[in-house]
Amino acid sequence: MNIVLTGSSSGIGRELAKRLLLRGHRLWGIARSDQSDFAAVHGESLRTSCCDVSDWVGLRRLADEVDQVWPHIDALITCAGVHGEIGPALGADPIRWSDTVRINLDGAYFAARAFAPALRRASRRAKIICFSGGGATKSRVNFSAYGVAKTAIVRLVETIAEEEAKNSIDINAVAPGAINTRLTDEILSLGPAKVGASEYASAQKLKNADASSLGRALGLVEWLLSSDSDGISGRLLSAPWDPWDKLSQRRETLATSDIYTLRRIVPSERGQNFG
Repeated sequence: MNIVLTGSSSGIGRELAKRLLLRGHRLWGIARSDQSDFAAVHGESLRTSCCDVSDWVGLRRLADEVDQVWPHIDALITCAGVHGEIGPALGADPIRWSDTVRINLDGAYFAARAFAPALRRASRRAKIICFSGGGATKSRVNFSAYGVAKTAIVRLVETIAEEEAKNSIDINAVAPGAINTRLTDEILSLGPAKVGASEYASAQKLKNADASSLGRALGLVEWLLSSDSDGISGRLLSAPWDPWDKLSQRRETLATSDIYTLRRIVPSERGQNFG
Protein backbone atom coordinates (compact mmCIF):
# COMPACT_ATOMS: atom_id res chain seq x y z
CA MET A 1 0.00 0.00 0.00
CA ASN A 2 0.96 3.64 -0.53
CA ILE A 3 0.47 5.22 2.90
CA VAL A 4 0.82 8.85 4.00
CA LEU A 5 1.54 9.18 7.72
CA THR A 6 1.64 12.48 9.61
CA GLY A 7 3.56 12.77 12.87
CA SER A 8 6.07 10.12 11.78
CA SER A 9 9.11 11.58 13.57
CA SER A 10 8.36 10.46 17.13
CA GLY A 11 6.06 8.63 19.52
CA ILE A 12 3.30 6.42 18.15
CA GLY A 13 3.86 7.82 14.67
CA ARG A 14 7.49 6.67 14.54
CA GLU A 15 6.66 3.23 15.93
CA LEU A 16 3.83 2.93 13.43
CA ALA A 17 6.17 3.91 10.60
CA LYS A 18 8.61 1.16 11.58
CA ARG A 19 5.81 -1.40 11.76
CA LEU A 20 4.33 -0.49 8.38
CA LEU A 21 7.73 -0.50 6.66
CA LEU A 22 8.45 -3.92 8.15
CA ARG A 23 5.20 -5.15 6.61
CA GLY A 24 6.38 -4.04 3.17
CA HIS A 25 4.24 -0.91 2.70
CA ARG A 26 5.49 2.22 0.95
CA LEU A 27 5.39 5.15 3.35
CA TRP A 28 5.47 8.92 3.06
CA GLY A 29 6.21 10.34 6.50
CA ILE A 30 5.34 13.94 7.32
CA ALA A 31 6.59 15.82 10.37
CA ARG A 32 7.87 19.24 11.38
CA SER A 33 11.30 17.84 12.24
CA ASP A 34 13.94 16.44 9.90
CA GLN A 35 13.73 12.68 9.25
CA SER A 36 16.58 12.25 6.79
CA ASP A 37 18.47 9.80 9.03
CA PHE A 38 15.39 7.62 9.36
CA ALA A 39 14.73 7.77 5.62
CA ALA A 40 18.32 6.83 4.77
CA VAL A 41 17.89 3.47 6.50
CA HIS A 42 14.85 2.45 4.48
CA GLY A 43 15.70 3.45 0.93
CA GLU A 44 12.90 3.77 -1.61
CA SER A 45 10.29 2.32 0.76
CA LEU A 46 10.24 5.55 2.76
CA ARG A 47 9.98 9.16 1.67
CA THR A 48 9.82 11.98 4.19
CA SER A 49 8.88 15.66 4.13
CA CYS A 50 9.11 18.51 6.62
CA CYS A 51 5.74 20.21 6.94
CA ASP A 52 3.50 21.70 9.62
CA VAL A 53 0.16 19.94 9.11
CA SER A 54 -1.70 22.97 10.49
CA ASP A 55 -0.36 25.01 7.54
CA TRP A 56 -2.90 24.46 4.78
CA VAL A 57 -0.87 26.09 2.01
CA GLY A 58 2.23 24.08 2.84
CA LEU A 59 0.32 20.81 3.15
CA ARG A 60 -1.55 21.36 -0.11
CA ARG A 61 1.76 22.00 -1.85
CA LEU A 62 3.13 18.79 -0.38
CA ALA A 63 0.10 16.84 -1.62
CA ASP A 64 0.97 18.04 -5.13
CA GLU A 65 4.53 16.74 -4.64
CA VAL A 66 3.21 13.34 -3.57
CA ASP A 67 1.04 13.27 -6.69
CA GLN A 68 4.15 13.58 -8.82
CA VAL A 69 5.57 10.38 -7.32
CA TRP A 70 2.59 8.18 -6.47
CA PRO A 71 -0.39 7.74 -8.86
CA HIS A 72 -2.66 7.18 -5.87
CA ILE A 73 -2.73 6.84 -2.09
CA ASP A 74 -4.26 3.79 -0.42
CA ALA A 75 -4.32 5.17 3.11
CA LEU A 76 -3.82 8.31 5.18
CA ILE A 77 -3.00 8.15 8.90
CA THR A 78 -3.10 11.42 10.85
CA CYS A 79 -0.94 10.83 13.89
CA ALA A 80 0.50 14.33 14.44
CA GLY A 81 -0.54 16.05 17.66
CA VAL A 82 0.58 18.16 20.62
CA HIS A 83 -0.63 18.69 24.18
CA GLY A 84 -0.15 22.43 23.69
CA GLU A 85 -1.71 24.73 26.28
CA ILE A 86 -2.06 23.01 29.65
CA GLY A 87 -3.89 24.33 32.71
CA PRO A 88 -7.44 25.26 33.83
CA ALA A 89 -9.45 26.36 30.79
CA LEU A 90 -10.60 29.67 32.27
CA GLY A 91 -7.04 30.58 33.21
CA ALA A 92 -5.39 29.44 29.98
CA ASP A 93 -3.68 31.68 27.47
CA PRO A 94 -6.41 32.15 24.82
CA ILE A 95 -4.04 32.34 21.87
CA ARG A 96 -2.08 29.23 22.86
CA TRP A 97 -5.36 27.45 23.63
CA SER A 98 -6.65 28.22 20.14
CA ASP A 99 -3.33 27.25 18.56
CA THR A 100 -3.51 23.87 20.30
CA VAL A 101 -6.95 23.19 18.86
CA ARG A 102 -5.82 24.31 15.42
CA ILE A 103 -2.72 22.11 15.37
CA ASN A 104 -4.58 18.98 16.44
CA LEU A 105 -7.88 19.49 14.62
CA ASP A 106 -6.82 21.40 11.53
CA GLY A 107 -3.86 19.05 11.19
CA ALA A 108 -6.22 16.09 10.79
CA TYR A 109 -8.73 17.91 8.58
CA PHE A 110 -6.16 19.59 6.34
CA ALA A 111 -4.45 16.25 5.69
CA ALA A 112 -7.74 14.55 4.83
CA ARG A 113 -8.73 17.43 2.56
CA ALA A 114 -5.35 17.67 0.82
CA PHE A 115 -4.98 13.96 0.10
CA ALA A 116 -8.64 13.15 -0.66
CA PRO A 117 -8.18 13.30 -4.46
CA ALA A 118 -5.30 10.81 -4.33
CA LEU A 119 -7.28 8.54 -1.99
CA ARG A 120 -10.19 8.52 -4.43
CA ARG A 121 -7.85 7.22 -7.14
CA ALA A 122 -7.01 4.08 -5.16
CA SER A 123 -7.93 0.78 -6.81
CA ARG A 124 -9.16 -0.66 -3.50
CA ARG A 125 -11.17 0.83 -0.62
CA ALA A 126 -9.08 3.71 0.65
CA LYS A 127 -8.58 4.21 4.37
CA ILE A 128 -8.32 7.31 6.56
CA ILE A 129 -7.31 6.73 10.17
CA CYS A 130 -7.31 9.65 12.62
CA PHE A 131 -6.00 9.55 16.17
CA SER A 132 -8.40 10.63 18.92
CA GLY A 133 -8.45 9.61 22.60
CA GLY A 134 -6.90 11.89 25.22
CA GLY A 135 -10.16 13.39 26.52
CA ALA A 136 -12.52 12.76 23.60
CA THR A 137 -15.05 10.72 25.58
CA LYS A 138 -14.73 12.34 29.01
CA SER A 139 -13.39 15.57 30.44
CA ARG A 140 -9.64 15.77 31.02
CA VAL A 141 -8.82 18.37 33.65
CA ASN A 142 -6.12 20.87 32.60
CA PHE A 143 -6.07 19.55 29.04
CA SER A 144 -9.20 21.23 27.65
CA ALA A 145 -7.70 22.39 24.35
CA TYR A 146 -6.27 18.96 23.57
CA GLY A 147 -9.49 17.21 24.62
CA VAL A 148 -11.71 19.57 22.63
CA ALA A 149 -9.63 18.98 19.49
CA LYS A 150 -9.68 15.21 19.94
CA THR A 151 -13.45 15.25 20.44
CA ALA A 152 -13.88 17.35 17.32
CA ILE A 153 -11.81 14.85 15.36
CA VAL A 154 -14.34 12.14 16.22
CA ARG A 155 -17.24 14.27 14.97
CA LEU A 156 -15.24 15.10 11.83
CA VAL A 157 -14.69 11.39 11.22
CA GLU A 158 -18.40 10.62 11.70
CA THR A 159 -19.42 13.41 9.33
CA ILE A 160 -16.97 12.50 6.57
CA ALA A 161 -18.04 8.85 6.86
CA GLU A 162 -21.64 9.82 6.11
CA GLU A 163 -20.65 12.16 3.30
CA GLU A 164 -18.45 9.51 1.69
CA ALA A 165 -20.78 6.56 2.32
CA LYS A 166 -21.34 6.03 -1.41
CA ASN A 167 -17.65 6.28 -2.22
CA SER A 168 -14.88 3.78 -1.57
CA ILE A 169 -13.35 5.51 1.47
CA ASP A 170 -13.51 4.26 5.05
CA ILE A 171 -12.60 6.74 7.80
CA ASN A 172 -12.30 5.91 11.48
CA ALA A 173 -10.83 7.34 14.69
CA VAL A 174 -8.47 5.45 16.98
CA ALA A 175 -8.18 5.88 20.74
CA PRO A 176 -4.76 4.29 21.31
CA GLY A 177 -4.95 4.12 25.10
CA ALA A 178 -2.23 5.13 27.53
CA ILE A 179 1.14 4.78 25.82
CA ASN A 180 4.56 5.98 26.92
CA THR A 181 5.68 8.64 24.42
CA ARG A 182 7.27 12.11 24.44
CA LEU A 183 3.91 13.43 25.63
CA THR A 184 4.35 11.36 28.78
CA ASP A 185 7.78 12.91 29.30
CA GLU A 186 6.25 16.35 28.79
CA ILE A 187 3.72 15.75 31.57
CA LEU A 188 6.43 14.55 33.94
CA SER A 189 8.67 17.52 33.17
CA LEU A 190 5.86 20.02 33.85
CA GLY A 191 5.09 18.49 37.24
CA PRO A 192 1.88 17.94 39.24
CA ALA A 193 1.36 21.64 40.01
CA LYS A 194 0.88 22.31 36.28
CA VAL A 195 -0.78 19.17 34.95
CA GLY A 196 -2.60 18.06 38.10
CA ALA A 197 -1.81 15.31 40.59
CA SER A 198 -3.87 12.66 38.80
CA GLU A 199 -2.27 13.25 35.39
CA TYR A 200 1.19 13.28 36.93
CA ALA A 201 0.60 10.03 38.82
CA SER A 202 -0.71 8.36 35.66
CA ALA A 203 2.35 9.46 33.72
CA GLN A 204 4.66 8.09 36.41
CA LYS A 205 2.87 4.75 36.27
CA LEU A 206 3.01 4.74 32.49
CA LYS A 207 6.79 5.17 32.45
CA ASN A 208 7.13 1.77 34.12
CA ALA A 209 4.47 -0.03 32.09
CA ASP A 210 5.23 -2.68 29.46
CA ALA A 211 4.84 -2.12 25.73
CA SER A 212 1.71 -4.26 25.29
CA SER A 213 -0.55 -1.20 24.94
CA LEU A 214 1.55 0.09 22.04
CA GLY A 215 1.33 -3.26 20.29
CA ARG A 216 -2.45 -3.25 20.63
CA ALA A 217 -2.69 0.25 19.13
CA LEU A 218 -0.46 -0.64 16.19
CA GLY A 219 -2.50 -3.79 15.65
CA LEU A 220 -5.73 -1.79 15.47
CA VAL A 221 -4.25 0.50 12.83
CA GLU A 222 -3.13 -2.49 10.76
CA TRP A 223 -6.59 -4.01 11.03
CA LEU A 224 -8.19 -0.76 9.86
CA LEU A 225 -5.83 -0.74 6.89
CA SER A 226 -6.80 -4.27 5.92
CA SER A 227 -9.73 -5.47 3.84
CA ASP A 228 -11.18 -7.03 7.01
CA SER A 229 -12.40 -3.55 7.98
CA ASP A 230 -13.91 -2.71 4.58
CA GLY A 231 -17.25 -0.95 5.01
CA ILE A 232 -16.68 -0.16 8.69
CA SER A 233 -16.56 3.62 8.85
CA GLY A 234 -17.35 6.57 11.10
CA ARG A 235 -16.35 4.81 14.33
CA LEU A 236 -14.22 5.64 17.35
CA LEU A 237 -12.42 2.45 18.31
CA SER A 238 -10.45 1.95 21.49
CA ALA A 239 -7.31 -0.11 20.94
CA PRO A 240 -7.15 -1.57 24.48
CA TRP A 241 -10.85 -2.02 25.21
CA ASP A 242 -12.85 -2.78 22.03
CA PRO A 243 -13.01 -6.20 20.26
CA TRP A 244 -11.98 -4.56 16.99
CA ASP A 245 -10.43 -7.72 15.56
CA LYS A 246 -13.88 -9.37 15.54
CA LEU A 247 -15.90 -6.45 14.14
CA SER A 248 -15.80 -7.76 10.57
CA GLN A 249 -18.32 -10.37 11.77
CA ARG A 250 -20.67 -7.53 12.82
CA ARG A 251 -20.34 -5.37 9.74
CA GLU A 252 -24.07 -5.19 8.93
CA THR A 253 -25.03 -4.53 12.55
CA LEU A 254 -22.54 -1.70 12.81
CA ALA A 255 -23.78 -0.11 9.60
CA THR A 256 -27.25 0.43 11.07
CA SER A 257 -26.29 1.35 14.64
CA ASP A 258 -24.60 4.13 16.58
CA ILE A 259 -22.22 1.76 18.37
CA TYR A 260 -18.70 3.21 18.81
CA THR A 261 -19.88 6.77 18.16
CA LEU A 262 -20.28 9.88 20.31
CA ARG A 263 -23.93 10.35 21.27
CA ARG A 264 -26.01 12.18 23.89
CA ILE A 265 -27.34 9.98 26.71
CA VAL A 266 -30.90 10.72 27.86
CA PRO A 267 -32.51 9.59 31.18
CA SER A 268 -34.64 6.87 29.58
CA GLU A 269 -31.49 5.06 28.42
CA ARG A 270 -30.43 4.78 32.05
CA GLY A 271 -33.86 3.65 33.23
CA GLN A 272 -34.58 7.01 34.86
CA ASN A 273 -37.32 9.61 34.51
CA PHE A 274 -36.50 13.30 35.01
CA GLY A 275 -39.92 14.47 33.85
